[in-house]
Amino acid sequence: MMGKRQLQKEQTRERIILAARKVYSEYGFSAPTADIANEAQISHGSIFTHFPTVENLLVSLLDSFSGDMNRELHVLVESGGNIEKLLSMHIDALIGHESFYRRLVMEAACLPMEAKNTFIIIQSMVSIHFLQALEFEMSAGEIKDIPPHMFFNTWIGLIHHYLLNSELFASQGSVLKEYKNDLIECFMTLIKK
Repeated sequence: MMGKRQLQKEQTRERIILAARKVYSEYGFSAPTADIANEAQISHGSIFTHFPTVENLLVSLLDSFSGDMNRELHVLVESGGNIEKLLSMHIDALIGHESFYRRLVMEAACLPMEAKNTFIIIQSMVSIHFLQALEFEMSAGEIKDIPPHMFFNTWIGLIHHYLLNSELFASQGSVLKEYKNDLIECFMTLIKK
C-alpha cells in the first residue's frame, strides 16, 4: 500500500508528464522546463526532483505514451481483429495523441539517443501488433503476400506524411479524423487481393 507522501509524489510525477506532453506538443521538445513547471503548477525545481535530467523526462514521457498506445492496440489484437479494424484503431489511438505524436515525428531526429531509442521501441511495438494481424489475414488468403516490413512501413509512411503536412490537408482540426476513412480505404485497396 502506498503511503500519502508516495502517492503525492506519484501524482506530481504524472502531472509533470501530462504537462510536458502538452507543452512539447505545442512548442516542441526544446521548450524550457520552466514552461512545463508552469503548466503543471509546480516549482521549477520539482521537475528535477522527479526527473534528474531533461532526457530522463523525455524518456519517461515517451514510455508513458508507449504504454497508452500498447494498451489500446493490444485489446484489438487479442480480440482477433482484422487489419482494417487495426488500422482504424491505430488512427483512433493516434487521434487521442495527435499533436504530441505529430511533434514526435517532426522532431524525432533531434531527440537525445535514449529518447530516439524509445521512439523506435514504440514503432516496433506497434509493428508487432500489425504483424500479428497481418499473419492471420495472409494465412486466410485475404491480402497480398507483402513483405511484413513493407506493409508496416507503407502504413506508417502514409500516416506520417499526412501528419507532417497537416496544414495542407486540414488547416484546422485533426488531419487524422478528417482523412481516417480515406487513409484506411486507400491502404486496404493496396493490400487486398
